[in-house]
Amino acid sequence: MVKLTIVMPCYNEGTRIYKNLIETVTQVERFCDSFRILAVNDGSSDETEAEIKRASLQDKRIGVISYPDNKGKGYAVRRGMLAAKSEYVAFLDADLELPPHMLDGFLKKAEGLSEDDENQYDIVIGSKMHKDSQVEYPFVRKILSAGYFTFIKMLFGLKVKDTQTGIKLFRTEKIRPVLELMRSGGFTFDIEMLAIANKMGLTITEMPVIVNFSRNKSDKSKISIKSIFVMARDTFKVKIHVSKLNLSILSENTPSSLRRG
Repeated sequence: MVKLTIVMPCYNEGTRIYKNLIETVTQVERFCDSFRILAVNDGSSDETEAEIKRASLQDKRIGVISYPDNKGKGYAVRRGMLAAKSEYVAFLDADLELPPHMLDGFLKKAEGLSEDDENQYDIVIGSKMHKDSQVEYPFVRKILSAGYFTFIKMLFGLKVKDTQTGIKLFRTEKIRPVLELMRSGGFTFDIEMLAIANKMGLTITEMPVIVNFSRNKSDKSKISIKSIFVMARDTFKVKIHVSKLNLSILSENTPSSLRRG
């Protein structure tokens, strides 16, 4: 069995996806000799699909899933993770603002091989709010991230400080039942996944990250009052959905090893 599958959701990444896929292979093969990268083309309107296929011809460890309509990052990640046939599955943003080599530490953490922690974990997530993170991105995004963390903590009671960073690693057999219960295809994918996993009793821990903000500083922020309202509305929808997943429902969809006592 392949040890690690890395799912990379892609939407209109045609100008850089070939280079980023090859760079991901270069970094990952330094610490893992059994892996696959699965790029998911989320209905791109540019040359993303062709560039992914060009990369797959360069390295057979790169695979592709493609469909014609844009369905959102969450849908793309879920589609790729459900296709994984490996011991561990991770997802990573295609822009490589989060360097792929960080997954080395994530794997060690999951396996209980970290120097400072011998515990094993079902889920290891990157956190920009970890004290050891090296973060370089706009001040407005920092403020919004802190505010969203407070909002999430009040709604779901999760013991993590950052649910949205685009690098996470999972034990495949443990996360699959969670994916099968999910509904979100957009940005609330992360919080829905972690909230359901927490309700199932899966173990979750955070790791520091290095973030290299890749967009030009002169670019206008895509965040508006309307988008903040939509985020809050959709997060409440996730809360309602997760609240309805009572223990009887979970017992029908979850292996006995994942159920709370």
